[in-house]
Amino acid sequence: MQWIYLFVAGLLEVAWAIGMKYSHGFSLVIPSVLTVIGMIASFYFLGLALKHLPLGTAYAIWTGIGTIGTVVLGIILFKEPVSVVRIFCICLIVSGITGLKLISV
Repeated sequence: MQWIYLFVAGLLEVAWAIGMKYSHGFSLVIPSVLTVIGMIASFYFLGLALKHLPLGTAYAIWTGIGTIGTVVLGIILFKEPVSVVRIFCICLIVSGITGLKLISV
């Protein structure tokens, strides 16, 4: 169950990171409120996951999910540049997350 909590926390991290972009520096009320709710929920689920997972592993996976998700959505939603080097770096992050998951109980 802790891995599900961690995955949900990572997805919520993506949501609040994208929400910050849509809030325009917290100047728009609805996107700002949704962003803060996403932050609180993300930290809540991360906290649940940390009850049973090692801190370093959980934090690295949480930030990795957030990083990959925001890069992909940045490309899709905001037309950010795509390059071979950028895709390679994402693959390195995925490799690291996979490795941490495999060595954790």
